[in-house]
Amino acid sequence: MEDKEIIELFLRRSETAISAASEKYKSYCMKIAGNILGSRQDAEECINDTLMKAWELIPPHKPEMLSTFLGKLTRNFAINMRRRQTTEKRGGGQTAAVFEELSETISENADFEREQERKELIEEINRFLRGLPKQKRNIFICRYWYCDSVTDIAAQFGLTENNVSVTLNRVRKKLRQHLEKAGY
Repeated sequence: MEDKEIIELFLRRSETAISAASEKYKSYCMKIAGNILGSRQDAEECINDTLMKAWELIPPHKPEMLSTFLGKLTRNFAINMRRRQTTEKRGGGQTAAVFEELSETISENADFEREQERKELIEEINRFLRGLPKQKRNIFICRYWYCDSVTDIAAQFGLTENNVSVTLNRVRKKLRQHLEKAGY
């Protein structure tokens, strides 16, 4: 089923919208949640929350890209669930490592409380990413959006783990320089 048809089902409040969205995007969302949480059971709970939230949000929202909409909801639910988990051992996903790697990139002085500054920071990061060669951009996104492990990224791109680690380190340094130059 096409995304437009699934969105139309949501808009008409047809309960088949949830099953259609699940059928098409469950594995995509499971990968996102699984990378963050490291637990299939937690990831499945996260997917259920995602589908219910989509039911609540469509309408009034009408997403242009259903995959992006569901992926973002999944990622947010997974990150929030991960934060609630009390021990590092539970889950074993990539989130802690990902956030630690990025913590040195984004200035501690950045005020994420204010929405306008947050939007400007996001746009500045997107501007930086658009300027990267495609493979470096995709490696960065796999690591810091999808929370893929370095091992998985290396296999996906046919690179060594060391090559991926070095690439990520260099891109983080360039991002930091770019953000500092932009005043962040």
